[in-house]
Amino acid sequence: MADVQVGQVVPEFRLPASNGEEVAPSDFKGKKVVLYFYPKDMTPGCTTEACDFRDAHSQFEEENAVVLGISPDDLKSHHKFIDKHSLPFLLLEDTAHEVANLFGVWKLKKNFGKEYMGIERSTFVIDEEGKLAKEWRKVKVKGHTEEVLEFVKSL
Repeated sequence: MADVQVGQVVPEFRLPASNGEEVAPSDFKGKKVVLYFYPKDMTPGCTTEACDFRDAHSQFEEENAVVLGISPDDLKSHHKFIDKHSLPFLLLEDTAHEVANLFGVWKLKKNFGKEYMGIERSTFVIDEEGKLAKEWRKVKVKGHTEEVLEFVKSL
């Protein structure tokens, strides 16, 4: 399946969320959705990114935006991550990588000479109409949340 393109309506998907429900972007119609994919709960870069989104959470809310984190981790892992870092937003479980594949972020990665499949840290903003408004791929954590917030403010 081809990656979702900027300007296109994001195809419907549902994933188990940390609030015990199944969540879809269309549940937030009329709001902007910041969908960020990250490799793994509790790892240094992912923790920094999650805490940056946590610290800016009220600013995203002021802009009528909801933040959703997605990783291949299961809900049990997500609950530990949320509890440890007081994360105020939902984390979604994508253990089968369906949504990661939909957005083209499930990639072959190389680390210390080993090759493996994993999440390429990426963020997507979906507008109030359900269209993909912006994407950031191969995200560097430092300064990223501010960049996303600036874009959301500009919508």
